[in-house]
Amino acid sequence: MTETANSAAGRAAWLAEGLHLLTEHGAPEVTLDRLCTRMGKSKGSFYHHFGSMGGYRKALFAHFEDQGTGSIIEQVEAGGPLTAKDRLRRLLAQVLAGGPETEIAMRAWAKQDPGAEAAQRRVDAARTAYLRELCTEGGHPDPKRMSDLIYLILIGAEHLTPPLAAEDLRDTYEALFTLAWPGFGPLFEGVGKA
Repeated sequence: MTETANSAAGRAAWLAEGLHLLTEHGAPEVTLDRLCTRMGKSKGSFYHHFGSMGGYRKALFAHFEDQGTGSIIEQVEAGGPLTAKDRLRRLLAQVLAGGPETEIAMRAWAKQDPGAEAAQRRVDAARTAYLRELCTEGGHPDPKRMSDLIYLILIGAEHLTPPLAAEDLRDTYEALFTLAWPGFGPLFEGVGKA
């Protein structure tokens, strides 16, 4: 492995650990000391990759955006020549397969930190724009409203205590599509159950 690849892998490991800490303990626990202890690495290694805690947070927010939005959209789009409805089915199946814990922790952080808030705004904008694109291409008569409903159900389901189970969220989405997009067809046809 080249030095550049080693550095990229090391950086990715620090970022993955930061999301784990955020998910498990919340934003106040994403500290330099906690990260170094969990990684079994020195502060020098941390500073080599990020320069400062501010640089780390910025990279962590970008990592969250990529992992929770960018890479998911890329996976949905990489499925070959699919219709917008089939891409929407694939997207919802992927969303149902993941857990809400990191999302909840990041939204809580966004209420307290301007950098996290900016990242969350970008995530929400990218996700709703992609949903709106799929609803438009899929022929929904009110794509903005439908995309908003799809996203708001997810956010609300994640913030129930406890969060809505994947099977219940799946059933809620099936009800939404039956009521708000009757010509869509079976929602999870060909994508399996979450």
